[in-house]
Amino acid sequence: MAIWHGESGKKPSGGKIKLARKKRKYELGRYAVHTRLGEESRKKIRTKGGGYKVKLTSMSFVNVVDKKSKTVKKVKVLDVVTNPANPDLARRKIVTKGTIVNTEAGKVRITSRPSQHGVANGVAVE
Repeated sequence: MAIWHGESGKKPSGGKIKLARKKRKYELGRYAVHTRLGEESRKKIRTKGGGYKVKLTSMSFVNVVDKKSKTVKKVKVLDVVTNPANPDLARRKIVTKGTIVNTEAGKVRITSRPSQHGVANGVAVE
């Protein structure tokens, strides 16, 4: 079944609304891409207007910014520590923005949206 971002056909009170038209192609949505730990893989998706989005489906490295030395390093991710969005996501090893991961260089907080941007960037956490 498709994900649809149109009117639900219900009022906030729970009453029914008679919809004036059918579903439209531009109201379609997509299933969420849950970026997991594993061998790096990306998915390229065509968007409305002919552009493309790159989605990171699984990751093994993160670009880490060290604010003290002002350098960026590509570091291997070892494990997901916490995910403030949802504790269940941390148990399932799913990485979203704000997730704290354990790397070879210490703990890192993800600052990019891997499933939206196609890359994992982060900041070293003391």
